[in-house]
Amino acid sequence: MKTFVVSAVSIVLVSILFCPMVMSAPSMPNDVQMVQPDPSLPKELAAFWGKWDGLPGVDQYFLIVEKIDEEKASLYILAIVSTESIAAPFWMRYEAQVMKERGKYKVWYSGPFGNVELTLKGESLNYDSRTSSRRLKRVP
Repeated sequence: MKTFVVSAVSIVLVSILFCPMVMSAPSMPNDVQMVQPDPSLPKELAAFWGKWDGLPGVDQYFLIVEKIDEEKASLYILAIVSTESIAAPFWMRYEAQVMKERGKYKVWYSGPFGNVELTLKGESLNYDSRTSSRRLKRVP
């Protein structure tokens, strides 16, 4: 019984100490350069610019649109992909294309699992790919 109690207390203490490190996102990449959109850019397109966060399930995504114009957008994406017992965070940089389809702007890029489309819906950024969809919210 004593061994069980010591083991249970140890597990709780380890969880308390290490869980916040796994749950918190790593620091921002050193080379992020947030460039304000040109004031002449349509508001619907400039609205993509900024930092976006989403937690749809076991995988967490943090997306930064650091620059955008009428042709392209520079993106940084943090993906925290959880497996059985670990969360492996990694930053990816993408050069995305901007397009207007049926009167609405879209940002798209080719990711490791196929094309990804970003669209705005109200205050949210929709992230759609062949393998997943999620809604991201703007963060400061």
